[in-house]
Amino acid sequence: MKLHALVTEAARRTPDALAVAAEDHHLSYAQLDALADRFAAALAGRGVRPGDRVVLWGGKSALAVALMQGALRTGVVYAPVAAANPAVRVARIAADSEAVLVVADETAGDEPGALGGAAVITLSGLLAEAPHGVAPEPYDNAPDDLAYILYTSGSTGTPKGVCLSHRNALSFVDWAVRLLDVRPHDRLSNHAPFNFDLSVFDLYGAFRAGASVHLIPPEMAYAPAQLVEFIRERRISVWYSVPSALALMMREGGLLEGQAPAGLRACVFAGEPFALPQVQALRRSWPGVRLLNWYGPTETNVCTCYEVTQGDLERTGALPIGSPASGDTLTLATGDKEGEIVVSGPSVMLGYWGFPRHRGPYRTGDLGRLGPDGELEYAGRIDHMVKVRGHRIELGEIETVLSAHEAVADAAVVVVGEGLEGQLHATVVAAGDTSPRLLELKRHCARNLPTYMIFDVLHVRDALPLTPNGKTDRPALLASIQGGTL
Repeated sequence: MKLHALVTEAARRTPDALAVAAEDHHLSYAQLDALADRFAAALAGRGVRPGDRVVLWGGKSALAVALMQGALRTGVVYAPVAAANPAVRVARIAADSEAVLVVADETAGDEPGALGGAAVITLSGLLAEAPHGVAPEPYDNAPDDLAYILYTSGSTGTPKGVCLSHRNALSFVDWAVRLLDVRPHDRLSNHAPFNFDLSVFDLYGAFRAGASVHLIPPEMAYAPAQLVEFIRERRISVWYSVPSALALMMREGGLLEGQAPAGLRACVFAGEPFALPQVQALRRSWPGVRLLNWYGPTETNVCTCYEVTQGDLERTGALPIGSPASGDTLTLATGDKEGEIVVSGPSVMLGYWGFPRHRGPYRTGDLGRLGPDGELEYAGRIDHMVKVRGHRIELGEIETVLSAHEAVADAAVVVVGEGLEGQLHATVVAAGDTSPRLLELKRHCARNLPTYMIFDVLHVRDALPLTPNGKTDRPALLASIQGGTL
């Protein structure tokens, strides 16, 4: 099976059924199929060949979805990058992936010339190059061929490309569609940006079942009242988001007021831990809605699943992340009851772009423990990767950008608080007699980082605390911030 076959088969079965609902277009499967062919022809006309990389920079639109489908049909590898990323970061990603083309929409801005050595064109401009009724023969890929690259925050300051194959994606998508019993009448939400692995289910889960996917624009992503209205007006039947969004909707959007949204039958959350009291509130308010906690890094997509039951209303410990999913197997590296979570199976990535192919099990860097009921529980990170509002962030990338400023000699970033209250605190050491200025450093970060990676609070001190081996002592730094001694 090929990822691009999902749309062509759905278009053959139910051509008039709604496929994608977005601000720019509502597309039936026949219309999505035709647009994908046009983008495939436009890419081929530009000489883009199977295996070449194309960066898609912008917001969420039906045209962007069609471009991704067109890329897959020609064997072209797509790398989605959200509009929140500045041109400097997009150029780094384009250069790292050796992209031949950057396709930007109006939300990202019309960048002239080239980015990272790649030519730049708008979505509408690329579509205008495509003739109607002409499409290349669909590329006959192998299951383990690279389909797309999801760039995540990199610890060295350079974004890191996670390479996923058709087999990787479909092992997860097929499992998820079976688990949730997704049918053609279902209406799936798409809350996550396309560069976030949560969107893989939203898009390809819908296409696998011939259902419709409803794109939530980025400006609505954390507008609680609008999100609640979106669920109710669109009659969403399967919701999938980070817990932070659900918590905000519960607290400020009236999500739990009255009956559960009509048509909603499954609510899935992933990307970060969900506070048990909030999960219990959902369970009590929505007795007829399935609640599922999915876990997995971008490198594996979803590799465990736990379904919340009425019995969890009595739970006092952490909500489990559950049992293996997507055909994967899990072990704990350092012991039978607690240790690093290690994943083997078909959803494990091909590797990181520019590095040797990954072989064997994937060590997640996450700690897990077996709970009293035998279900796996998440116990934190081994390294310094963090999640803020569901976004995966390597603190080292922010530190690298800060340290590149002429007024900064050294920098460290920590997260203070959890969930929606989590904030990025940057501590810097001045390079000279003048202290770095808050707004100046924020502007510097905005030129190099997406919005969600810009620090919230700045501290300036004479030196960073160090461990005996000379590394930054993050626990001591965090303690000094929380204790108010900075």
